[in-house]
Amino acid sequence: MTNLTDRYIAAVLAAVPGPQRAELEPEVRALVADAIDARPERGDLAAEAAERAALTELGDPALLAARYGDGPRYLIGPAVFPEWRRLVTLLLTILVPIIATVTVIASLVAGGTIGSAIVSGLGSSVMVALQSVFWITLVFAVIERTTGASLGPRAWSPESLPELPDGGRVSLAEIGATLVVNVLVIAGLLWVQLQPPITIEGSAYPLFDPALWSFWLPWILTVMVLETVFTVLLYVRGRWTWPFAVINAVLGAAFAIPAVYLLQNRLLFNPELVAAIEAQTPGGWLSITSLVTGIVVVVIVGWDAIDGFRKARRAGSGVR
Repeated sequence: MTNLTDRYIAAVLAAVPGPQRAELEPEVRALVADAIDARPERGDLAAEAAERAALTELGDPALLAARYGDGPRYLIGPAVFPEWRRLVTLLLTILVPIIATVTVIASLVAGGTIGSAIVSGLGSSVMVALQSVFWITLVFAVIERTTGASLGPRAWSPESLPELPDGGRVSLAEIGATLVVNVLVIAGLLWVQLQPPITIEGSAYPLFDPALWSFWLPWILTVMVLETVFTVLLYVRGRWTWPFAVINAVLGAAFAIPAVYLLQNRLLFNPELVAAIEAQTPGGWLSITSLVTGIVVVVIVGWDAIDGFRKARRAGSGVR
């Protein structure tokens, strides 16, 4: 017997609300076991073949999970619902954090307070989430109802089952989100310097001190490019290892230490921009912005390094 059964049950339970999983697991496991036990009665199938055939007959675990949900799932049709949910989950996981981060940074750059920046970020995230869900739902509904086409049930086989949850395994969604964030950060760094978006009284100002092009900005851009290459190599490797965790921590430190140093010594932002803002706003904003930004950088990089070592430990010990 292979681990297909455990993977199938895990996929079913992942598609139902958390509070229901403990109660439903024995029922789902019994259903799968009965389906497998019934197969040899139809012939002399081997145990693995019987398991594979039974799971194929049960079908897509997302559709099976829909039977166990609280109430009917007829928002856009039960055959289409699993694909709709997969797409919505993927987009929201990637888009919402990116939009929130970009909005907060833009608000701070424009001279807003920390509180107003956070409120703006939350508001933009909610709007993006609502708009994404609305338009995706509308597209699915139009396709299903006006053309008679169906996006499901899709062709399914046991080979498409995800692996059992593994803290050391690298998921495509995780890698995709990391790559998107890295590319956006690199593009943003170049944009705010080469095409200054900040205009005060008709004058456009780069965000960062142009003198940093002599060393620190190329350093930070190089580290971001190396982070992107590291992410690709990590995905190719498939799971975290101790060397990957060490490299991840070193790259994080190579970004965080210069960033915090420049922030705390007021060397990061363009002095002409700082002077122009201070001429129109009360003083003290630069110190607060630098402090908060430095804390955020340290917390994010520190947690990322710890998480890398945690995943490497889990992958090495086989913990799931």
